Amino acid sequence: MKLGLMLGYSGARMELPVDLVKQAEDLGYDSVWTAEAYGSDAITPLAYLAAHTSRIRLGTGIMQLAGRSPAMCAMQAQTVDALAGGGRVIAGLGVSGPQIVEGWYGEPWGKPYYRLKDYIQIMKKIFAREEPVSHDGPEYQLPYTGPGSIGLGKPLMSILHTNPDLPIWMGAASPDTIKLTADLCDGWFPMHFTPQRWPQWRPHVEAGFARAAKDGRAKSWDNFEIQPMVAVMVTDDVQKALDAQKPGIALYVGGMGAKGFNFHNDHMIQRGYPEAAEKIQELFLAGRKREAADAVPDEYIDEACLVGTPDRIRDRFQAWVDTGISGMTITTSHAHTLEVMADIAELPR
Repeated sequence: MKLGLMLGYSGARMELPVDLVKQAEDLGYDSVWTAEAYGSDAITPLAYLAAHTSRIRLGTGIMQLAGRSPAMCAMQAQTVDALAGGGRVIAGLGVSGPQIVEGWYGEPWGKPYYRLKDYIQIMKKIFAREEPVSHDGPEYQLPYTGPGSIGLGKPLMSILHTNPDLPIWMGAASPDTIKLTADLCDGWFPMHFTPQRWPQWRPHVEAGFARAAKDGRAKSWDNFEIQPMVAVMVTDDVQKALDAQKPGIALYVGGMGAKGFNFHNDHMIQRGYPEAAEKIQELFLAGRKREAADAVPDEYIDEACLVGTPDRIRDRFQAWVDTGISGMTITTSHAHTLEVMADIAELPR
């Protein structure tokens, strides 16, 4: 199994753990990932890391669609890939949520499924450079001819010649978007993944492969990567490790979205914790954040992460391997954890 390292997005200060990334590359890690919310962007840090590394793949997990047009997203991915020597960038996409899309970017939430489909198709056309790009979709049109247009737009082709097969991955968790991802994309970040959930999701991936086959595109487990994000902590105190994750989970389940429109809360319910999901959201929205964190069940965390001694992690890692996923993106800031996971996954160096 391939391993990736998630850096996420910045806090109040923009800092990149360059030495940790270089260590990951030396240990045989396949990829390093950045993210964005409403602070640091996902693509700029990868350009900086490209200058300090030579092999490790550089991925965005994820770039928010509302933050840039599909053409600009393709341009940014191509530019960093060229600076990095080619064949290293993964353009990871996602829709974020309505609070960020409408509150931060000032765009309508609209129809995310169709926006994703148009976005991916336009980027693929730009990368391929087979002809000037035109697209007539429900969410994006190139050239644009809608309200405000003066009718002078024309199809254009990227000046930059880069990887025509630059991979696009997507963060998805609903049946429809999983099928879309397997149909059009090269990889998938399964959100809220646990080994126990894989039998529910595998049929959606296969349905996406079948849809691609109908359109004459060969998609299979051999050319499609699946890489969930997993928190890892090497420790003798399992309870302390679980407790450390509770505030972050409470933030997402309780406050990262409105009541009745919170994807993270929905997934806690889908994983079999409806009472906890309701209680956490109620407490968090009432400003009782500490109590909300305390309400996160230990088993909910333990199912989705790898914590404990190296032996405990090794034993629990096997369940992830048995699903057949191609990789795992770990979250850690500790060099020792990188070493332990490289040993457990038997990474080639």
